Amino acid sequence: MSDPARYIMLGGFLGAGKTTTLIRLAEHLQNQDKRVGIITNDQAAGLVDTAVVKANNVPVQEIAGGCFCCRFPSLQEAADKLEQDARPDVFLGEPVGSCTDLVATVSYPLRRLYGDRFVIAPLSVVVDAKRALRMFGLQEGKKFSEKVAYIYKKQIEEAHALLINKTDLISDDELQMILGYVNATYPDKSVFTCSALNNDGLDVWKEWVWTHEIGDGRQLEIDYKDYAEGEAALAWCNASVYLQSDDEFDGNEFLQELMQRLSNALNDQGASIAHMKMTLSPEDGSGEIASSNVVDNESVPALGQKLMDPLPSGALMINVRAETDPDILKTQVPQVCQSLCNELSLTMSLDDIECFRPAAPVPVHRMQNMHEDCA
Repeated sequence: MSDPARYIMLGGFLGAGKTTTLIRLAEHLQNQDKRVGIITNDQAAGLVDTAVVKANNVPVQEIAGGCFCCRFPSLQEAADKLEQDARPDVFLGEPVGSCTDLVATVSYPLRRLYGDRFVIAPLSVVVDAKRALRMFGLQEGKKFSEKVAYIYKKQIEEAHALLINKTDLISDDELQMILGYVNATYPDKSVFTCSALNNDGLDVWKEWVWTHEIGDGRQLEIDYKDYAEGEAALAWCNASVYLQSDDEFDGNEFLQELMQRLSNALNDQGASIAHMKMTLSPEDGSGEIASSNVVDNESVPALGQKLMDPLPSGALMINVRAETDPDILKTQVPQVCQSLCNELSLTMSLDDIECFRPAAPVPVHRMQNMHEDCA
C-alpha cells in the first residue's frame, strides 16, 4: 500500500492571492520531484483560477456548484480523477473565497473518513495586506458591510497559519501595523509574510505546511445565519465570451482596458469589488493565456500572464465577485465588454453568463474534532 498523500488546503478571502500562492507551492514541490494535483472550487462553473492553473502545467480538477463543505463527496471524486491522471503525492485545495468553517466541515471529515489516503495539513489562510489594513481598522478606505466582514473575520479566526500576502504593495511601517494587530488579536496563529506574486518570503511557510499535521484544537464558534447573510450580500458573475477580429488585436491591452472600464462602471454603481479576474485564450492550441485581476475599487488592474503575440480571435472568461446586486453585474459586464469591442471593431458573442447570490451554506459534515463520527 502506498504512503498517504498530503492534503494542503489554503483558505482566504476573495482576491487574497490563494491561486498564485498554490501555484508557487506546486512549483516548489514539483522541483522536489513531488507529483501535485490542485482542486479548485467555485459556486458556479467557468472558473478563471482553473484556467490559470492549467496554463501553469499543474493537473487540476474543478468543483463547481457550491463550496467544499457543501460538495464534500465531490472532493473524493476530484481526488479520484487526479489519482487516475497524475497520481499526486500532494493534493492542494483552494476553497471558495467566501467560505469559512473549513476545519470542521472539510479538514476533520477528510481525516476521519479518508485518513488512510491523506495526511491533513493545518489550515493556512492567505491575507491581502492592503485589504487587511482597512478590514482591521488600521487605515481608512472603502470597506465591506458588517455581514461580509463577518466571514472575513471568521476565516482569520479559524486559521492555524496566517500568510500575510502582497507585502510588496505596502510599506514596512504598514506591515508592522498589521503584524502588531494580528499578534495582539490572534496570538495563537503562526504568522508568515510574503509576496506570492514575486515568490518572495514563501520558503519558511512552505517548510511549515509540509512538516505539520492538523490536530485537535479550539473549535470555531460561528453563527450560520450570519454566515449565510454574509455570503448572500455578495454577487457572483461568471461569463464566457468569444471575440473575433477581421485582423488581429493585442489581447494583453484588451484585458487591461476591459478590466479598468468594468472596475470604473461598478464603482459608479456603488459596488464594492471583492475580486475580478479575466483570462483570454487564443485558439492556436498553444495553451497560452493572458490573465488580469483587480481586488478592490481603487487598485489598477494587474496583468499576470501575457500573450506573446496579437491574436485574431479568442475565448474570454470573466469572473466578478462584488458586494452589489447580481442584476447590476448581469447588465454591466456584457455592456462594458460590448462597448470596448465596438471601439476596437471586434465581434463579440456572449456564450454564457451566470449572475447570482450564493445559497446558504449547508455542510455535508461538521465535526468538532477529527475523531468523532461524521454528522
